Amino acid sequence: MDAVGTERRGRDSRKAARVATKIEMLPTLKRKLPVTEPMNEEQVLRIHNASMAILEEVGVTFRDKIALEQWRQAGADVQGERVRFSRDLIMELLSSIPETITLHARDPKKTVHLGGDHSIFVPMTGAPFVCDLDNKRRWPTLEDLNNLHKLAHMCPAIHSSAHHIVEPMDRAVSHRHLYITYSSMKHSDKTFMGMTTSGKNAEDVMNMCKILFGAHYLEDHPVVTGNVNGNSPLVWDETMLAAMRVFCSHKQPVLCSPFVLGGANTPASVAPTVAQLNAEALSGLAYTQVIRKGAPAIYGHYLSTVSMRSGAPMAGTPEISLMNFMIGQMARFYNVPWRTSNTLGGSKVFDAQAGYESATTMMAVLMAGANYIWHSAGWNEAGMHCSMAKFVVDAEQCAMGYRMAEGIRWDDFEEGLAAIRDVGPGGHYLGHPHTLENFQRAFFMSELFDNNSIEQWQAEGSKDTLTRSLAQARKLLNAYEEPKLEVAINEELLDYIARREREIPTVDALNETH
Repeated sequence: MDAVGTERRGRDSRKAARVATKIEMLPTLKRKLPVTEPMNEEQVLRIHNASMAILEEVGVTFRDKIALEQWRQAGADVQGERVRFSRDLIMELLSSIPETITLHARDPKKTVHLGGDHSIFVPMTGAPFVCDLDNKRRWPTLEDLNNLHKLAHMCPAIHSSAHHIVEPMDRAVSHRHLYITYSSMKHSDKTFMGMTTSGKNAEDVMNMCKILFGAHYLEDHPVVTGNVNGNSPLVWDETMLAAMRVFCSHKQPVLCSPFVLGGANTPASVAPTVAQLNAEALSGLAYTQVIRKGAPAIYGHYLSTVSMRSGAPMAGTPEISLMNFMIGQMARFYNVPWRTSNTLGGSKVFDAQAGYESATTMMAVLMAGANYIWHSAGWNEAGMHCSMAKFVVDAEQCAMGYRMAEGIRWDDFEEGLAAIRDVGPGGHYLGHPHTLENFQRAFFMSELFDNNSIEQWQAEGSKDTLTRSLAQARKLLNAYEEPKLEVAINEELLDYIARREREIPTVDALNETH
């Protein structure tokens, strides 16, 4: 082939690469930017000592007879449901939590790492409504959940399929966790989350994981995460603790997450709020080691502040960013991985407020050095609905944040300097070999934001971000190829679900018996 034909073929292949649907997952983010640490050593110790004083003098309520007896045997001061701890006991228990976690995926190439300078992005979960492919807000179905797990699978910067991104309202509440877990496993071979809505539900998750990975694999391989929320101020309840025991006994990591509404269930001030949250998280983390020493655990939290005018929760506020910076410092002080929340917002639609709040949150959590970056795609209306349009935009924003946090690349520095000598004054670099070699990775090129001239934008239909993102979600779903489960494993999972459906009564069945 002549030189012109070779050049044309090269241009065509580069164009095809730009427009092709990319489904290859980005590896674990290894952050190379310095973290933001607003507290000096003295202030870190001040928060630590304040939290220890809360644990020693105020104590934490554990509304669970098993936990109370375990704490009593561990040497804590148990009076009724109130547990007080010496700082020596807390620190001894924290010392056995692994500093890093490897989360094994069904596809080994998608296994990820947490802790230190390693981070992953995880989609939102828990929305009782969906804003669908027609941008209509409604009750979600299992099909909607399936589609969101497919989108999570298709988005390169999303490292997990999560679990109930939306609640499948067309399934009985008592059976819902089975379908959620199966959808997570079936529609993506990335890592996933497990339901912690009860101890029994957590046991179902473990049994399904054993079917997927093998009965003994879980003992030495974390494969699923479970979130356990504390009730601020200073309460852990029986439902969450029962689920925690199931995960920890199988050596599967739990996120110990106080649920903070700053100013409502914490003091109306940043520093004492962090002291309380830190005490709550540490009491949960310590309990994981009472259950099983060496079980992996993650310092967690959900952060929002409350409007002093209306009482409504707020996201993207400067105080939330400050608290994320501080909590990152505290998690590193205790040498444990930590979870935070990403792309949060209170807007009822996918608008400028949603974008600003989400971007502010993402920048803060990346600079704070978070490891498990949850709620990274789809969150809107304070978590009341998952927007499919916002899901794909958030996922692309995660890819942009990933690129920033990777830091400066030096591998082509000398080649770039050589290009300066080649081009010289007054030239341009568009056709230079260095540019042709690096154009795809040199500067992030958004698929969903328009940077063309207004004339070109108008000629192409004057499409706004919502229109483009809905089209992108449809494109990804049309291009989706299921990572098939092995036939025998799939059949065993379906048999397990069918058996548990027969065994677990529905709400209607319970009403009939009473």
